[in-house]
Amino acid sequence: MEKTVKANGAQILLNCLLEQGVDTVFGYPGGTILNIYDELYKMNGRIKHYLTAHEQGAAHAADGYARATGRVGVCFATSGPGATNLVTGIATAYMDSVPVVAITCNVAKNLLGRDTFQEVDITGITMPITKHNFIVTDAAELADIVREAFYIAKSGRPGPVLIDITKDATAQEADYTPQKPRAYRPAPYRDEGALERAAALLNGAKKPFVVSGGGVISAGAEKELKIFVEKLNCPVSSTMMGLGSYPTDDEKFMGMIGMHGTKASNIGINSADVVVAIGMRFSDRVTSNTAKFVKNAKIIHIDIDAAEISKNIRITQEMVGDAKEVLKALNAKIAPAGDGAFLKELAPIKAEFPHKDGENVPLNPEYILKKIYEFTGDKAVLTTEVGQNQLWAAQFGRFLRPRSLITSGGLGTMGFGTGAAMGAKVALGDRFPVISVAGDGSFRMNCNELCTLQHYNIPVIVVIMDNHVLGNVRQWQTLFYGKRYSETTLDRGPDFVKLAEAYGVDGYRAADKAQFDAALKTALEKNVPAVIDAEIDIDDFVLPMVAPGKAINEIMSEKPKL
Repeated sequence: MEKTVKANGAQILLNCLLEQGVDTVFGYPGGTILNIYDELYKMNGRIKHYLTAHEQGAAHAADGYARATGRVGVCFATSGPGATNLVTGIATAYMDSVPVVAITCNVAKNLLGRDTFQEVDITGITMPITKHNFIVTDAAELADIVREAFYIAKSGRPGPVLIDITKDATAQEADYTPQKPRAYRPAPYRDEGALERAAALLNGAKKPFVVSGGGVISAGAEKELKIFVEKLNCPVSSTMMGLGSYPTDDEKFMGMIGMHGTKASNIGINSADVVVAIGMRFSDRVTSNTAKFVKNAKIIHIDIDAAEISKNIRITQEMVGDAKEVLKALNAKIAPAGDGAFLKELAPIKAEFPHKDGENVPLNPEYILKKIYEFTGDKAVLTTEVGQNQLWAAQFGRFLRPRSLITSGGLGTMGFGTGAAMGAKVALGDRFPVISVAGDGSFRMNCNELCTLQHYNIPVIVVIMDNHVLGNVRQWQTLFYGKRYSETTLDRGPDFVKLAEAYGVDGYRAADKAQFDAALKTALEKNVPAVIDAEIDIDDFVLPMVAPGKAINEIMSEKPKL
């Protein structure tokens, strides 16, 4: 039996983090959280703390750490603006079901509700964007709450949890008894009726089609998915969050689905007679016009969250449960399929995917992505910003294993990539190179974190696809707003190479393919933080594209003449 000792709240918190296997925290100190930082100092590195340039960077780093590993990411912030600076990062994790525990401190209990200096109701603010949150005013309650927070974050559909602790609770003494962490094990799927109905639909299908979402990765169900698709001998696509759940180089993989999905995926799903959607939520970027989405197919929806069933699209058969467990049970029920006629039907359409690169084409996104994988032996873990850079990464990236793409899908957070890359690289160490694919607009929102990369020598390579414009917005302005480029042209500094050098980070300028090759090769060989400013055309479009209001099989494959 573990021995009970007296400890103050700060000590209890840190010991509970150690119980949970936490070895890394990203954060930024301030007045109300000083007791915790003081105890952290006394721990002599048992928990490694990374001081970020901004609390939002800490939240994104914790998120990237969690996405890269499946473990819970942890960030610290002080009260008031420190806590509110975490909000965008918490919302990003919430929308993409990422297990993060954010720990903030607040003013003393007797000062709550008095508009005290740097006081804010952070539990009230984050209630809609956390899976659960807590305010702790008594050190005696802290250990149980920390343990519960970690269990909530990682169980079921993962998500962020916030713990706000009053400063006096971090100083109070209370009894502390060490405990082993509570393990989460999803229950086996036992709805025999749903299994029989789903298996009957699949065994009778002529054109089954599978869509894999981020829930497959969260559940670690990629092996079960591969068996499922091979038994059905059918086409499979993925949402952006599901990229990596099924190898993108497999002949059965049709590509990403949705607004910027491939022609094969978008036409394929609308031609199917049975669609199996796994761990995805039928977001608007997948379905486009819901009135025209998959009208002639039966839909089987597998998801751990019952609230997602028929929320956006009316489905035929629900299967609420962990994706790994449901697929295990379903694989035992379905019969091996026939000759893959549907795959053969879609093969020529898949071959039509428009490629933008060629010998006489200037430096462009497809070439940049191709070289990243060529130079890293397909081992790169990509983080992205949001915009054209993200979509090009999704289209041209090679995601052969889960957790090899880390991107803000649901919230679409510009400024996500550098912090997320930082967290991912800290988590992964030397196992995989981590490259942050950025646009020049997004990179302006987090370039302050170059100081973090430099100080801790975190060898992330930031590749800026620099078109001197907010590219995705400009694309929409070109197509739908009569080329009225309102506030999207970035005809201003900084010089990103000089900026990198000012932070003590290697900077490279790449105006053509040869310069890009040389820069990327050198950056990978040196294995230190680096920024590559890669010049691309201001009007390079992300295609294919489905225009707003259109069905997903109404695909724009070429840039229209306007």
